[in-house]
Formats: sequence, C-alpha cells, structure tokens
Amino acid sequence: MIEIQNLTKHFGHIKAVENISFTVNKGEILGFLGPNGAGKTTTMRVLTGYFPPTRGKVNVAGYDITETPMSVKKRIGYLPENVALYTDMRVRDYLKFVGQVKKIKKRTLKGNVANVIEHCGLESVQNRIIGKLSKGYRQRVGLAQALLHDPEVLILDEPTVGLDPKQIVDIRKLIKNLGGERTVILSTHILPEVQMICERVIIINEGKIAAIDTPDNLNRQLSKQMTLSMEIEGDPQKVVAVLEKIDGVIDVKQQTKKKGKIKSYIITTKLEKDMREELSRAVFENQLGLYELKTIEMTLEDIFLKLVTQEETHHV
Repeated sequence: MIEIQNLTKHFGHIKAVENISFTVNKGEILGFLGPNGAGKTTTMRVLTGYFPPTRGKVNVAGYDITETPMSVKKRIGYLPENVALYTDMRVRDYLKFVGQVKKIKKRTLKGNVANVIEHCGLESVQNRIIGKLSKGYRQRVGLAQALLHDPEVLILDEPTVGLDPKQIVDIRKLIKNLGGERTVILSTHILPEVQMICERVIIINEGKIAAIDTPDNLNRQLSKQMTLSMEIEGDPQKVVAVLEKIDGVIDVKQQTKKKGKIKSYIITTKLEKDMREELSRAVFENQLGLYELKTIEMTLEDIFLKLVTQEETHHV
C-alpha cells in the first residue's frame, strides 16, 4: 500500500530525514516511534504531499507522490498534531464544509458526514460549537475530517497528545477499530501507544531508521538474556544457593524484603534455552514452595532506549 525508497529531506543544511526506506501493508497499523525532532512529522508531511522530498521515491496505492500528488492526496486522510479546526462552527456544519473543500460529491456528502459522526462517537455533540468542546472531542472531530472522504490510508501525527487518560483510551479504541479497513501510520513519542495499538513499529532517531519489526521480535533480537520473576517459600539463603547452582542461571536477586515466608526473586538466565522447567524442578526437589513463575518482557521503552544508545555510540 505504501512504499518509501531512500527518502531524504533536507532543510538547507539540516538533515531532517536521511535515506530511509520502508513499506506498509494494506490494512496494517504501523507505529512510527521516536523522540521529538527525530524526523517523524517531516516524513508524514512528505507522505501527504505537504513537503516535496529532496531525494527518493514515495508511492501510495500505486501513485507517486511527486508525479501524481493529487491522486495520492485523494487516498490519504491526515490528522496533524495541531488540527486546524474552525472553532466558531458547529461540528456537522464544519464537516459539511470540509467535504465541500475536498470536492466530495453532493449526493454522497450527507451520508459520509453521518457515517463519520457515528464512527467517531460525535452524535451527542454534532450540533455544538467546536470551540466549546473538550480537547478529546475536538480530536474526534479532527479524526472525522480525516475520514470524511473514505481514504485508503490514514496518517495520524501524535493523535493523543494533550489528552487526559480517559480521552486517550477512547481515541486508541477508535484508531484500533480502523485497522484492517484502512492502512494506518501512527506517529508518536509515547511508548505505550505503539505497544497497545500497532502490529509493527519503526523506530526513528536523528532522521534515520534504527529498527523495523514487531515489538515482540525487537525484544527477542535485542535481549541476550531472559529475566524471570519467582515467588518462593523457604529460607532465602537456601533459595539463592539452589538457583545459582543451575547451569544457565546468570544472577539471582531477592527483591525488596516482603513480609511472610514467601519471598520474591528476579532470576537472569541465558537466552539459549527456556529455563523455567529446570527452575521449577530445582525448587520442588529441594522442598521449597513455588507460588509464582513468570517471564519479565523487555518493554518498548527498554528497546527504544537501547537502540538509541547504540545509534549514539556508533556516531561517537
């Protein structure tokens, strides 16, 4: 659906995006993750035709952004970080106006407006003035205008910035429901956002791609160790001694002292094999009580920090 090859965008001497390439499949929700100033918004503005690329090719649904920009724009819905809303207009009137600007045929516009109002949960505020709506509802209006012409591709730049926790949950649900029907690129610097919504993630730093993969695969690639949490009943010194003897165990640490006989431990093991069965067996064979055993996954924040640190080290 989207193909980007060797995209470069310079603003004078500033290299905002440098030679990046990636594809996005039809119906996929792709997370575009990076710190402020990493090049996310610039890439999105090139994709939507706001900026021309300095070099490289951008193809959306078979159309080249440089050669046929209007064909690309017809197929893209764009929600910028700061949505340009006419705050003195009512929601329904604003959406009708946007539809006219987008040259949606009169016979289909009324139905399109009704559909996006329902889809974005705007029924209760459709006759209210936009300037009197909460930030969450204004964001819904912004999403509705992006969906109004029924685009194949939806590009969302920081869609939950400035929202309260409930509003964030509501917008996330809306975005997740769009996957499958439409191809979605979601730009954010909020790490849980990508983990909760996206099937695949691109991590960008200083205008270059640091990684492209699913969060799970990135976890496996970057972590050379497995970390487990165990709750065990028994003398802590004995527990540590028993677990440390097992081949493949790198480290055993008792967590903050817990009251009672059951203590919590963090065990670091080599990644070559799954150690859970051996750890459980050792606990039982030594007449200790096992109450919990679970793996501790690397968070997307851990992955991001590790990748960015690696990139900075390579540049030194």
